[in-house]
Amino acid sequence: MQKIKIMLASRPEMISDVIRNIVESQLDMVLIGEVVDPIRLIYATRDTEVDAIIVTPMNTNGIPRICSHLLAEHPNLKIIVLLAEGKTAFLYESGSSKKYINEPSADTIVNTIRQSLEKIRNKQPQVN
Repeated sequence: MQKIKIMLASRPEMISDVIRNIVESQLDMVLIGEVVDPIRLIYATRDTEVDAIIVTPMNTNGIPRICSHLLAEHPNLKIIVLLAEGKTAFLYESGSSKKYINEPSADTIVNTIRQSLEKIRNKQPQVN
C-alpha cells in the first residue's frame, strides 16, 4: 500500500505536536517533514512528493496566500488549514474553493485527506 505523504507547517509547537501524533498513528500515512517558514515550505514541497500539507496559519484573513501559491505549482496537492483555535478547518484543492471541514477532529482531518486523494488516485490510469 502506498502511504500518504504528509508535510506539517504548523505553529504553535503544541498544535504541531498534536498533529504529528495524529499523523504518525495512521498506518497509511507518513510524516515526511515539518516546515514553519513559508518560503522553506515552498522549496520543501518542490523537493518532495508530498500528497498533503497540514497548515496552521498565523493570519486567518481569507485564503492563506501560501495555499494559492502551492496549488498553482502542485495541482494534485491537498492542503488542510487548521485555524489555531482548533474549531475551524478547511480543505484547499486546485480548481475549487475552500471546503469547510465540519467539526474538525483527528478522524475528520485524516479522512478528509484520504477521501480527497482517493478521488485523484482513482482518476489516474493504472500502470501494469
